[in-house]
Amino acid sequence: MIRIASFLLMLAFAAQPGDVPQTILELQQFRQTSSLKFRTRTGGEGTATLVNLNPAINAWYLLEIAWKDAPAEQPWHLENPRPHESKVLLDDKYPSGLIIVTGNDRYSCDLFGSGPAAGALEQGRNSRLIYYPLCGGRLYLRNPAKGQRTALESATEFLRDQVWGGEQVIAVFHHLLADRYRETATTATGTAASAGAMAGQPLPAFIDPAAATRLIQSENLGIALEPESSSKNGMTPGAWYPAAGNAGAWVSVIQPNFISPAILQKNKDLAGNLESVEAASLCYLIAFDLDRFEVAYSRGTSYPGVGWSDRVTAKMKNTALPGPDGIGSVAPLISTGLIAPEDGRRTVATFTGGFKRSHGAFRYGDLSLKNHGSHYGFIENGVVFSKLQPGLATILMLNDGSLEMKTWTEADDRRLAQIRYARQNGVPLAEFDPASQTTLPGHLVTKWGPGNWSGSEDDRLRTIRGGAALQESHGRRFLIYAVFSDATPSAMARVFQAYRCSYAMLLDMNALEHTYLAYYRRSGSEMSVDHLIKGMSQLDQSESGQVIPRFLGYPDNRDFFYVMRRNSKEVKR
Repeated sequence: MIRIASFLLMLAFAAQPGDVPQTILELQQFRQTSSLKFRTRTGGEGTATLVNLNPAINAWYLLEIAWKDAPAEQPWHLENPRPHESKVLLDDKYPSGLIIVTGNDRYSCDLFGSGPAAGALEQGRNSRLIYYPLCGGRLYLRNPAKGQRTALESATEFLRDQVWGGEQVIAVFHHLLADRYRETATTATGTAASAGAMAGQPLPAFIDPAAATRLIQSENLGIALEPESSSKNGMTPGAWYPAAGNAGAWVSVIQPNFISPAILQKNKDLAGNLESVEAASLCYLIAFDLDRFEVAYSRGTSYPGVGWSDRVTAKMKNTALPGPDGIGSVAPLISTGLIAPEDGRRTVATFTGGFKRSHGAFRYGDLSLKNHGSHYGFIENGVVFSKLQPGLATILMLNDGSLEMKTWTEADDRRLAQIRYARQNGVPLAEFDPASQTTLPGHLVTKWGPGNWSGSEDDRLRTIRGGAALQESHGRRFLIYAVFSDATPSAMARVFQAYRCSYAMLLDMNALEHTYLAYYRRSGSEMSVDHLIKGMSQLDQSESGQVIPRFLGYPDNRDFFYVMRRNSKEVKR
């Protein structure tokens, strides 16, 4: 007999801090659980329990098998690679007990009985595959993986944990790395091959008329352009050029000192004056047409964590809890730090996520006094790892494949069931102002502590930084990822203003590995790997002369976003 229990807790619970220690399973307010007693052909008896962690998303399941008179086995983390098409159910009408339903088809999958596939789970757990196919490839067993860690990251953690302790290391590394990645453009006078507007491209930036005839020449742009748009003379600042290999992807370059004075001179109460170094520092941007692409998010094998941030003040920390949501571990869920096979086949780009948990909360300002210090929340495949907090900049992807960027509010909690992916990181760099119908810098852009911009307390905020933005125009929407070779939050805000973005947020900073973007071009069975900045290629691995890209080819300990082609029937022309 099957017993089914639905745990649909009040939405108000989602906005409340954890009051008692709990597991990540108990954070899933929409989870649905079913159980089935079974007997094998050899006489073994047991109970199978299947948990759909978010039925509206229908991607992740936990399967627990408890044999009679034996301790329960460690739960198995299963992934449904076709969540819009198939459901995983327990059904005692079938000898196997577990079935996969696709339309009118029922596929019986014997994972805990005594048939030929009965040992598949154990075989999968003992395999070397991070995604082990089950049930004829209709399911994947997610296995633990060791994520790649860079030398810089290892050194930082050693200093934090063994030498200075706490977040003092942040300021130290900021001083060491401040202008390490700074680039300035070589400029020429002339007209580039594709300076004019092209159909379906993003909106160009508002540029100083005096710079309209200047061309930027960069030796470090790592993404190839379509031949008809490339020019040996350079690129017009603020213009967009089609990236080679994937229709709907565009590349642009700019320096803040090329931005229209009409933007730089406005709203000086919201963004600081740009000093000469950052004003002349190069910025690389790539845009993805959201009619052609969809975006997903993945936690790394280790980061971000779910425990307490080092930044939280003592009065905001409940020492009886292992973390702000009442959990200190993601077990029994498995974070792979690697794109699943079904998604990998259509992935065209990957880029790094946001701050680690150690930096992902507030020590200063209003947000430091709310919700245990307002730790940055994140959701993967409909599963809440850390609750989304009001007041924080949020990029979210809904179950219908659409993308939004916004400042989260308590009222948004009512949408949680439909959110497939979400990542918060600080406060907005830029927001659309309905009153003026223009984009303005975020109100905390110049506030080092309350904005949690990282850097150092003596206002040394200039460093390499990565950010994401959303641009909307005439019914078209573009996700823009930008790397600023040497910038403060004010410079980032001004650039996103110039490109007429409706919303923008900081992601990570301080090194190429923290601002990494890889771009993939496929031709038949061959794949080429480009990078927004050429030096980012050092983060990839190689074997027998073939590049193995981060996140797509091997697991990483850091979180990331990935951009995928939409199915052909979903693409809007």
